[in-house]
Amino acid sequence: QVQLVESGGGLVQAGGSLRLSCAASRSIFSINAMGWYRQAPGKQRELVARIITGGSTNYADSVKGRFTISRDNAKNTVYLQMNSLKPEDTAVYYCTAFVNLVQYWGQGTQVTVSS
Repeated sequence: QVQLVESGGGLVQAGGSLRLSCAASRSIFSINAMGWYRQAPGKQRELVARIITGGSTNYADSVKGRFTISRDNAKNTVYLQMNSLKPEDTAVYYCTAFVNLVQYWGQGTQVTVSS
């Protein structure tokens, strides 16, 4: 039972930066992994980045070198720092948490990158 609240989305020009935040309702020490997905209109939801308890990370090939996932355990918050944004990054970004075999979702935050 985890509630997730995303924030930080908005409109940014290509080449700009944005940082998304995901606040969890309980200590992220107890969460096996957290991550970010995104879904553009008419497309399937895709994994953007994931961070596990031990600190290992995974990124979609399309964002490697531009996006960084991190966490602040004291604030129960996971971040997604997005640099060098491209129009194709435009999507609704969803925070997710994995607790054993159960996956929880936030409501999403819109990121729009203009050319």
